[in-house]
Amino acid sequence: MQIQLITIGNKMPAWVQSGYDEYAKRLPRECELVLKEIPPGKRGKNSDSARIVKDEGDKMIAAIAKDAHVVTLDVLGIPWSTPELSVALKRWLESGRNVALFVGGPEGLSDDAKQLARESWSLSKLTFPHPLVRVIVAEQIYRAWSILNNHPYHRE
Repeated sequence: MQIQLITIGNKMPAWVQSGYDEYAKRLPRECELVLKEIPPGKRGKNSDSARIVKDEGDKMIAAIAKDAHVVTLDVLGIPWSTPELSVALKRWLESGRNVALFVGGPEGLSDDAKQLARESWSLSKLTFPHPLVRVIVAEQIYRAWSILNNHPYHRE
């Protein structure tokens, strides 16, 4: 199974890529985490935000693997604990389907992207900068995997 982290945004600072890579490389091949960056739409003073969000959503949808299980990351989603995330990860692994995690741009996700989702995950009620979300998601996926595999990384 492959977990695709599909995000709006590119040209991240080196610390973001380093943090993401640190956790993604720890995951085994059967739970591979792959980052797919979608360049953000041009924003300006007179930009059509609705069109930009729709275009970004269309590009995210086009980037997913065929028959992927789509999960949106959204403040209104389910605020899983790490053990609850490990239960979701186990379910995803057992399904044999690829998983696509959608992280929207500054204005959020398109309606089409949200409608495609089978689940919605909230990292927190706090708002995080999009670069940090990549690192948090990679670390939490690794932590959830470590729980499933009785790896000592996760300690309660």
